[in-house]
Amino acid sequence: MTLSRRAVGVVLLGAGAFLIAGPAVVRLFAQDQAPNRREFTVTVKDFHFSPNRLEVTQDDLVKVVVHSEDVAYSLTIDEYRLSKRIPAGGETTLEFRADRSGTFSFYSNLTSDARHKDTRGEMVVHPR
Repeated sequence: MTLSRRAVGVVLLGAGAFLIAGPAVVRLFAQDQAPNRREFTVTVKDFHFSPNRLEVTQDDLVKVVVHSEDVAYSLTIDEYRLSKRIPAGGETTLEFRADRSGTFSFYSNLTSDARHKDTRGEMVVHPR
């Protein structure tokens, strides 16, 4: 089977265009990949989060459902500018994209009881 000169030219032109646009195409496909979804259920009782450590990968979509088994709390992550109140005996949901890697503290920022300052945990965001 022989290819015409025109067909060879089209193939070579297409290959050259891919080599030039290749890195941009790879970035485009990487951006189009759906992020991982991570869901956690956290219970807070007696001024302790359980679990008190969450691990995700950078760019994951994170959903955290927090349930209080006694008094009202909050779950605050300063670096992500998140703070949600959890009513006594109730629950709340936080959803966000873990868009930066590192280890971030989360805590209850309420001041109704001095023990809130000890209600702490950490979220580890591993780099991609």
